[in-house]
Amino acid sequence: MLTLHNSLAREKQEFKPITPGHVNMYVCGMTVYDYCHIGHARMVVVFDVVARWLRQSGYHVNHVRNITDIDDKIIKRAVENGESIQSLTSRFIDAMNEDFAALGIIRPDHEPRATDHVGGMQAIISKLFDKGLAYHAPNGDVYYSVKDFDGYGKLSRKDFDEQRAGERVEVDPNKRDPRDFVLWKAAKTDEPAEVKWDSPWGKGRPGWHIECSAMSCHHLGEHFDIHGGGEDLQFPHHENEIAQSEGAHGQQYVNYWLHNGFINVDNEKMSKSLGNFFIIREVLQKFDAEVLRFFILRAHYRSPLNYSDVHLNDAKNALTRLYTALKTVPPADVTIDWSDPLAARFKAAMDDDFATTEAVAVLFELAAEANKHAGTELGAQKAGLLKALGGVLGLLQRDPQSFLQADVGAEGEWTADKIEAAIVARREARAAKNWAEGDRIRDELAAAGIVLEDKAGETTWRRS
Repeated sequence: MLTLHNSLAREKQEFKPITPGHVNMYVCGMTVYDYCHIGHARMVVVFDVVARWLRQSGYHVNHVRNITDIDDKIIKRAVENGESIQSLTSRFIDAMNEDFAALGIIRPDHEPRATDHVGGMQAIISKLFDKGLAYHAPNGDVYYSVKDFDGYGKLSRKDFDEQRAGERVEVDPNKRDPRDFVLWKAAKTDEPAEVKWDSPWGKGRPGWHIECSAMSCHHLGEHFDIHGGGEDLQFPHHENEIAQSEGAHGQQYVNYWLHNGFINVDNEKMSKSLGNFFIIREVLQKFDAEVLRFFILRAHYRSPLNYSDVHLNDAKNALTRLYTALKTVPPADVTIDWSDPLAARFKAAMDDDFATTEAVAVLFELAAEANKHAGTELGAQKAGLLKALGGVLGLLQRDPQSFLQADVGAEGEWTADKIEAAIVARREARAAKNWAEGDRIRDELAAAGIVLEDKAGETTWRRS
């Protein structure tokens, strides 16, 4: 039985899809005005694994992850750069796809762009007007009337009366209620023409929240199974999505809400203002992409994840142990037998709200079993199961030697060619019984993080 922690209910619940055997899942994607950071990496890895496990469990999954390509930040950045909106967003969409491909992310079934769904957004806004849930403000913007939707706040469970009592900022005079949020933004004279659409309420552009309501409805219908995203989106974005979608369509919007936890740096939330902000491609200059993926999956998706080079190095060393087992014990080609005790434990962990922490622990037990029975058919079977279960998480699918030798040159001057030359020099020194020189070469390589392994008259190497 698969259970999910539903943010709406604040508890784990048995997963029951609306249509048996099918799962419709929407995940809030990127606002493409800059490079993706490690918070984005966590979100996409988490929901990539969610989709993988649902498919492994026999479901047909329709996975939708949107692209926000119209937004205040996008307009501001494009104007600052002196380039078009399309030029800016296309560039960062390409960069996003490069980063996610490096992390082993399977592309969603649909990646809608907000600019392709403005008509659908206008249609929802018109329904909200018809139901008395939208109003045209004096400044030309269109707002959602929160007080007229009884269910507002059911996801975040904020005490809005308490918030209003403690307000210290001037209320926007265009709003009837401080909680009201914008559905349609009136065009401004200083904005580019490409962000101005005709509408019944005058030229303008959509607000951020209405975009996801329209794109999810277009691809998944008015009522679907799972909606995911980062914990920071729970309020106001997801709360407002519920208000818009349920207000317009008169039925429940989503059955299960999943939210992944924050990335912290030195136990503080990562943010640009604190200067503890890391983009994916910067991290990948220092660490293998699979190491970053493994680092993310070693923690439960709902837990805070503390980022540091120390933790990434620990993840690298741990992943190296798994690949070393696969190098030492060549894996058999196996089909996962879920009745196997370790495979059954892996499945039980994943069925318990995607508990990758426990699932990864099973991988290490399999590595130990493979090493214990090295050179036997049983050892090869254990190594095969290790590789197969790793594949469920998007791990351990590379040639072990290629992983163990990857990216050494990125940390210094020791390229693969130089390492091989040093191994030849060491072999010649040892043949001449110059043991001191042979030891010096080994020690020099070890100091650079390169481990030599002598076996059956051959010397191979790996990073430490």
